[in-house]
Amino acid sequence: MTTLRLISSMATKPLLADLVALYRAQAPDVQVLVESVGGVDAAKRVQAGEAFDGVVLASDAIDKLIGSGHVLAGSRADLVRSGVAVAVPAGQPVPDISTEEALKAAVLAAPKLGYSTGPSGVQLTQQFMTWGITEQIKEKLVLAKPGVPVAALLAQGEVALGFQQLSEMLGVQGITIVGGLPQAVEIITTFSGSVAASCAQPDAMRALLAFWQSTVCDALKRQHGMAPV
Repeated sequence: MTTLRLISSMATKPLLADLVALYRAQAPDVQVLVESVGGVDAAKRVQAGEAFDGVVLASDAIDKLIGSGHVLAGSRADLVRSGVAVAVPAGQPVPDISTEEALKAAVLAAPKLGYSTGPSGVQLTQQFMTWGITEQIKEKLVLAKPGVPVAALLAQGEVALGFQQLSEMLGVQGITIVGGLPQAVEIITTFSGSVAASCAQPDAMRALLAFWQSTVCDALKRQHGMAPV
């Protein structure tokens, strides 16, 4: 039995659980164990030298790990493109976010705004700066702790409007998904897999990533609100 140990961000946790099961069906002699944590924490643990066979994170985080030698150069395998969605607590009025101006108005009107520590959160705060509203809304911004989904903040009534990867909001009780961001300001993150420098079985890890890139996995990716690359 071959065992591969991976670390990933929370955004891909549900998807990877299904992709692991799909791979196990065609490679029963390979056991794949995935630990999902906040993306920032995952990168820090890899950088600290913790041993993993594979890493699944946003592509820019993977590139940084390649640059620091913690991930094998040439091993990056782009898996999915994931968009940011907007949600509100269940039962609350659904705002208009169909245009950039409507979204901006919804942000200004919300008493509390939730967002994540990941790359989508960084891009969202940059958008607030572009709009020139950072100072105006800074007191009502709630940054979810690493590993805590924004959906949980919404469900608990801690924020009135939340932004996070659609994949992390699907199926969560207590929230209503309003939809994706309008095209003019949409935030898309590519999530990639890679072979860790500490991997003892790089060929097995590369085979896993190749399978996850194949069209056999496309339907599962779409079910989780993501698009195949």
